[in-house]
Amino acid sequence: MSDWIDIAPLDDVPQRGARVVKTRAGCVAVFRTADDKVFALDNTCPHKKGPLAEGIVHGAAVTCPLHNWVISLETGLVQGPDEGQVTTYPARVEHGRILLDGAFLRARSAA
Repeated sequence: MSDWIDIAPLDDVPQRGARVVKTRAGCVAVFRTADDKVFALDNTCPHKKGPLAEGIVHGAAVTCPLHNWVISLETGLVQGPDEGQVTTYPARVEHGRILLDGAFLRARSAA
């Protein structure tokens, strides 16, 4: 069974924006889409380690601010002709609060 860690109020992350959460597994970028869906990914692009939280959120994707690689917020897969993948983390919104799966984070930090 997983346990969920309360990260922040949903309103602390702007629509089509992101915030970084520091964990033992590394920095996790928490994204909010225009329709208030929340996704969490490693904060580094697989190409040149660009800070994804500083990228442009569009639909269910983020564009890396360094070299314009487009990454799916749902799967972490790089889109288009580029290839690669970013680790995704289970995230949800409950009662206006953003939650990350604590068991998943602990498993990642132990690896």
